[in-house]
Amino acid sequence: MDIGGTAIKVAIADSEGNLFENASLPVSHEKEKLMDTIINYIEEMKLSYDVKGVAISAPGAVDSESGIIYGTSAIQCIHGFSWKEELGQKVNLKVSIENDANCAALAETFNGKAKGLKDVLFLVCGTGIGGSIVKNGKIHNGKNLHGGEFGFMIMEEKDGKFINFSRYASTMSFVRKAIAHYNDDTWNGERVFEAASKGDKFCIDILDRFYLNLAKGIYNLQYVYDPEIILIGGGISKRNDFIYNINKKLDYLMEAIEDSTIRPVISECYHKHNANLVGALVNHINN
Repeated sequence: MDIGGTAIKVAIADSEGNLFENASLPVSHEKEKLMDTIINYIEEMKLSYDVKGVAISAPGAVDSESGIIYGTSAIQCIHGFSWKEELGQKVNLKVSIENDANCAALAETFNGKAKGLKDVLFLVCGTGIGGSIVKNGKIHNGKNLHGGEFGFMIMEEKDGKFINFSRYASTMSFVRKAIAHYNDDTWNGERVFEAASKGDKFCIDILDRFYLNLAKGIYNLQYVYDPEIILIGGGISKRNDFIYNINKKLDYLMEAIEDSTIRPVISECYHKHNANLVGALVNHINN
């Protein structure tokens, strides 16, 4: 399971990382409703499969040992209790849980584009921005379990308010602009891209700015950690032109900024939008 800000991605997985029965469940911001949705899905899958455990990818500062999610995320009701204990008791299965960006990293080091590499950064672009640091082949969690939480980086000050990377360059950063501009809260990322493809100048402009903002954060991360590669995941990463458009903005930055010598090497995750699911499985196997 991959708990996200707008949906819960679910699948059945085998020990080799193959996924079956991919589906999406609705997200509730009320804990009981959210848990009922998850429990009902698990019980339904038990009818057709010999389910051995539940592997969860989730946002926030996840303590994988205790199963408690600390910090903050777009879904506040998932924080402050042990998923391993509470969910495990209700479905009578072993439950494992890890931060979503760390799951993406685990997937890529398992059988993806980071296999065999020692120093890698992962960036997950979705409702917010998450990340993960692989240092000497292992995930770096940090003292407060916030290693790789790139979304909290301050990127801009506007009217006395500081804007972090998540609000600055996530998919929701341009969706919010479309909603405000058209005074219509039905806008989503797919609609913005579709409108831009049909020549909507406003949508073209906000997407152009989105790619520049994302490239700025990636440029900064390269000089902070100097990784071998920066891998990018999240639902938007499955777009064929996604990496191409970021690279165009990186080219612009490299020319515009004096003394720039190291160009970030970027790529989409091999597992793309399934990276978190596969990584949750790897974490489960490792535990």
